[in-house]
Amino acid sequence: MSQKTLDVVRGIAQAAANAYDGAHDANGEPIKLGLKREEGNPITDSRVVDGFKVRVDGNKLVVLYQSDIKLRDVYSTNYEDVINSTFSDIVKFLKKEYKSITGNALSLSEDGEPDIMIQKTSKVRVWCQATKAYKIGNLDGVVDRLEPSEDRLDSSFREFLGLGGLGKKAENKNQRAPQK
Repeated sequence: MSQKTLDVVRGIAQAAANAYDGAHDANGEPIKLGLKREEGNPITDSRVVDGFKVRVDGNKLVVLYQSDIKLRDVYSTNYEDVINSTFSDIVKFLKKEYKSITGNALSLSEDGEPDIMIQKTSKVRVWCQATKAYKIGNLDGVVDRLEPSEDRLDSSFREFLGLGGLGKKAENKNQRAPQK
């Protein structure tokens, strides 16, 4: 792994770490990510459980968002649009925070649709988990782990396999004839 790749991964990890619940910026203001937990008064209102985490998988950044929501919110709106909006807010924050940490721009492009799973917790609440992958443009020399591997056998080993020693029985000239 090159030093540039390591710096990109470390910058992404630090940007995501700066998004913890209750984080403040340099001016002492609460950081706004666009998550539901930021709405309302934390003392008098019931807290909404939601958050995200990231992982790097080859040349892709996978963002996992989880939230505890009410069942009526799922049915009242097009919830896929809400999730896509949340992902765009998270990516916007990560890019901005990465730029402030490293001084370089982070290039992320969508790689497919989000995978959303909603599970019933009770008759009123549901648990939502969604993942979405983004291609990282700043990584050099990192290949996607899902790409097929190429044939890189050494020529001497390939020649050995071509002899076919496992399929034939070795001839022994000094072998006795089978007895009847």
